[in-house]
Amino acid sequence: MKDFTELATALKARQRERAAEAARELARQREVEAECRRAQRQRDEFARAVGPVHALPDPGRADVQRPRPAPEPLQRLRDEQEALREALSDEVDIESLLLTDDGLSFRRAGIGPDVVTKLRRGHWAIQSQIDLHGLRRDEAREALAGFVREATRRGQRCVRVVHGKGHGSPGRQPVLKAKVQRWLGQCAEVIAFAQASGPQGGAGALIVLLAG
Repeated sequence: MKDFTELATALKARQRERAAEAARELARQREVEAECRRAQRQRDEFARAVGPVHALPDPGRADVQRPRPAPEPLQRLRDEQEALREALSDEVDIESLLLTDDGLSFRRAGIGPDVVTKLRRGHWAIQSQIDLHGLRRDEAREALAGFVREATRRGQRCVRVVHGKGHGSPGRQPVLKAKVQRWLGQCAEVIAFAQASGPQGGAGALIVLLAG
């Protein structure tokens, strides 16, 4: 009799567990249905607010994924330009930079005079050049400094800087020529320069040797 009572008690307990699980499952289903109804109401409200929606016609274009261009460090470039304007002075004593022999020239300490001679004679092939004709002072200074920096970055050793003979300047004086000499003398990348020979531009250009 005792065993039967225990069995009946166990069956009732199991029935209660099943009833509770069924109630929980029913509650979950009702919650899901309620969420679906809420979502549907939101979609209906959005559709009423927006109005009829039609798919755009297919333009028939291929979906080509193009690589994005690399970001340009504009602020860094502006900072570099400002630093160049401050670094290259117009007031440097040119007599301390230039050597006067049979032509205008410059060489840093430790650079032999034969280097200047080779520059005049075209010993090194000119790998690049910049023409500063028509530029204002600040424009020419920034252009020259950027040119020297870029040529050095590319591993170029010998370049030409065309500054003109000053025929178009007031009084026909080569104002830009003297400034270019001062600026080049202040560029750490420049180890020597000499006035170009006639075929290379003569008094209107300089042949510049850059550090390797």
